[in-house]
Amino acid sequence: MLEQLNEIEKSAMDSLQTIDNESSLDAWRVTHLGRSSALMQVFSGLGALSKEERPVVGQAANRVKIALEAAFADKTGAVKKSALERSLNEETLDVTLPGRTIHVGRLHPSTQQLRRVLAILAEMGFQVYTSREVETDEMNFQLLNFPPHHPARDMQDSLYVATEERGDNPILLRTHTSPGQIHAMRQFAAMNPKDPPPIRIALPGMCFRAEQITARSEVQFNQVEGLAVGKGITLSDLKGTLVEFAHRMFGQNARTRFRASYFPFTEPSAEMDVECFVCGGKGCAVCKNSGWLEILGSGMVHPVVLQNGGYDPNIYSGFAWGMGPERQLMLRYKIEDIRYFWGNDIRFLEQF
Repeated sequence: MLEQLNEIEKSAMDSLQTIDNESSLDAWRVTHLGRSSALMQVFSGLGALSKEERPVVGQAANRVKIALEAAFADKTGAVKKSALERSLNEETLDVTLPGRTIHVGRLHPSTQQLRRVLAILAEMGFQVYTSREVETDEMNFQLLNFPPHHPARDMQDSLYVATEERGDNPILLRTHTSPGQIHAMRQFAAMNPKDPPPIRIALPGMCFRAEQITARSEVQFNQVEGLAVGKGITLSDLKGTLVEFAHRMFGQNARTRFRASYFPFTEPSAEMDVECFVCGGKGCAVCKNSGWLEILGSGMVHPVVLQNGGYDPNIYSGFAWGMGPERQLMLRYKIEDIRYFWGNDIRFLEQF
């Protein structure tokens, strides 16, 4: 068996000298070091030897295996080096070809639109004010003039976090950014309770509603709230501000209109439309043949809300509005399904 090991080593070493490519090298490894190789058969037959022969043959077999593995490793390095040199000498390298494109991260389309809206409002003198996403029922509804029987207070519309232990003031995920109005007014009013300073702020943030997910509705969405409070503020100031915003967002030639509406926390209330970007006001499927697209709801701050915020409605007045960045994106780019924004489909996100 010792003579057999010597023959195995000699045969393997001789055949290894003639190999010059990786495929032949891999075949050599299987033939001489694989499970079915002659060397492995020697290891399998050690059990049939006597106690005196077994350690002698085992040591010799290990020596051969180590020698073959070392030779294989050296040959592997030599073959790879030879292949690289042959590639550099024989193949043509065109250094004028452009490099591979590096894919970099980018802002989410909703974030892009949100920043654009806030940048325009900042140019118009509005300060960004953020408030929490988890609110009490009092802040989210009661102080905003929502009576207990209002449909928006239904459990099917709101995502409540804690109910029983808090009685009539449970905790919920805010359904709109309007609670930020109360937070802001109380914070500003605390500066000088007798003569609170004027307010001009934009309140961005995520809102949550327990709605069925469809192409037109989601359980979460961004919203930007606007609030201006001071002495002598009128409905004309509201209209002028929103028309200027529309011109800066959609172009100076953008046409707008206001329609009477209803919101519990504003009186009077109105919705603002902009002329359809697709058909230019002629009527199409996107605008439902009306020629107009709704972009926000607005109104004069209700006296009850002003009073709850710490401002005397007999002295102060104000206006507020709320808009959705995702809705503006859908209108601008004719996106038909709001679920694309939160589906994380890279094919959709890379277009922005």
